[in-house]
Amino acid sequence: MMKIDVFVEPYGLLGNLQWPERANALVVFAHGSGSSRLSPRNIQVADALNAKGMATFLFDLLRPEEEGDRTKVFDIPLLASRLVSAIQWLDQEKETGGLHLGLFGASTGAAAALVAAAELGNRVEAVVSRGGRPDLAMEVLPEVHAPTLLIVGGADTEVIALNKAAFARLHGPKSLEIVPGASHLFGERGALEKVIGHAAKWFERYLAAETT
Repeated sequence: MMKIDVFVEPYGLLGNLQWPERANALVVFAHGSGSSRLSPRNIQVADALNAKGMATFLFDLLRPEEEGDRTKVFDIPLLASRLVSAIQWLDQEKETGGLHLGLFGASTGAAAALVAAAELGNRVEAVVSRGGRPDLAMEVLPEVHAPTLLIVGGADTEVIALNKAAFARLHGPKSLEIVPGASHLFGERGALEKVIGHAAKWFERYLAAETT
């Protein structure tokens, strides 16, 4: 397993890239409001995907001086543009260029991932949302062709309703998984493991990832 810390240009955003030997798929993470590349939940998901033979990239969508600005935290076009730039940078790197590409978004990061998927077309081959706000990308959802999985906690009733509304707007392959009893952050015992199971199966199915 290789692991490196990187700066994504031109914004100088910090990122953590991990890839197993012979990885043929890459999952790029887009964290939500109030989170970062150091999110323990996203790190746990990334570690599980690494164990399945997939490379992962977690990075900060905002610079440190921007993180306290709530208008930027919820500026989906800005977050999506940063995500697209990171993907384009990864595509030029020797280790990650040409790998099958999936996106994993949480909270507002899920909206950014869906906007990026709509913009990048066939380059994005799968999207997974964890407790996401796909409703914040409602206008572009019909343009998302990548197979999209929405995962929501069963106790997160308001977000369930928002995800159901967004789900109806998606035209490509799609699925909505509700984790029974789980809250927005999936902090309950076994909840995040269920998220990991759903996400891993989705990426394995659509990214042609080679399991180890």
